[in-house]
Amino acid sequence: MSPFDADAIVVGGGLAGTAAAIAVAQAGLHTIHLAPPAPPDRRTSALMLPSVDYLQQAGLIDTPETLGHALTQIRIIDATGRLIRAPETLFDATEAGLDAFGWNFGNARLLERFHAVAATLPNLTIRPQGATSLQLTGDGWSVTLPDGATLTAPLIVGADGKKSIVRQAAGLRSSDRPFTQSALVCDLELGRPIGGTSIEFHYPQGPFTLVPAGDNRANLVWIDDAETLRAAQAGGAEHLLTLFAEKSQRLFGSIAMASSAVVFPLSALSVASAGLDGVVLTGESAHAFPPIGAQGLNLGLRDVADLAAALAVADRTQAGWAGAVSADYARRRAADLARTGTMVDTLFRSLLADMIPAQALRAGGLWALKLAPALRRQAFAIGMGRR
Repeated sequence: MSPFDADAIVVGGGLAGTAAAIAVAQAGLHTIHLAPPAPPDRRTSALMLPSVDYLQQAGLIDTPETLGHALTQIRIIDATGRLIRAPETLFDATEAGLDAFGWNFGNARLLERFHAVAATLPNLTIRPQGATSLQLTGDGWSVTLPDGATLTAPLIVGADGKKSIVRQAAGLRSSDRPFTQSALVCDLELGRPIGGTSIEFHYPQGPFTLVPAGDNRANLVWIDDAETLRAAQAGGAEHLLTLFAEKSQRLFGSIAMASSAVVFPLSALSVASAGLDGVVLTGESAHAFPPIGAQGLNLGLRDVADLAAALAVADRTQAGWAGAVSADYARRRAADLARTGTMVDTLFRSLLADMIPAQALRAGGLWALKLAPALRRQAFAIGMGRR
């Protein structure tokens, strides 16, 4: 009889945490998922094709069109007015031999689907509680709940966000850098449809991006100085709609609000290692970026896929198996986390750079992508997270 309450405890109830809990349970581990209630997540996630493939292989979704909207093109418009400007660039999935780069999913609908899958797993127990503290015991971890009760397991999966209690308890070092920019998100109803094209208007303080959400609807992600966005939000719906029309260069006819606008701060977080002593970190416990290049949840799902791979080769009959899993997981994730973090940071800095040499490099890069099909295909692969 096991001295533990479970083989693994997953902490965090978001998309990455729920996907991780399902993956761990599917690997045959008796799993407890600590998922405290949270308000509905009204945001969307653009998942690239490898992420969608993983969701289907793991049984987390059936066909993507039942939940999301295809992203077939990416259109970039330099609206900075700088001395050296990049060309307008269109990336089409057909150039890579694909029907779509990926799919745009509503986070709430995706999480609902994950919950339905979790409910079918008899070895997965879900508790609507978080963790208040963790302590390393002789051969495992003790997790304290808000009511003072404790649970024990040899393997802990931290998916509890940027301020992760799991990460702190495990002593996994992190670097967190706040930005002066924030992001305003909402849903819009456009007078003219954008089809399957994600459209990015690049402005000096960040992109103004419209992502297809079906029919004439689009999800807006507007990155700008925090004060600018707060002032825009405080001006009310009519003021926002005037700004949206200007920012979108009046290309889409009338614009109406289809949801309220929400502003949230931006920061970048990274860890030196994503696993140690029987603890692994997934999702924003291990990494967080500005919403540039559609990397957030895509990277989180690659975390989950590598966790599943590490569990698949683990020998759980051996003492210390959880420590071996965390070490294997950290090794598997190291290159991807470093590469993606560098890519997103470089891209975000290039969008904000005022120096003429930086403007020239960015414009030259887009000209190269526009004119060189082979280079463009390589950029597709990197942006989609192919490994």
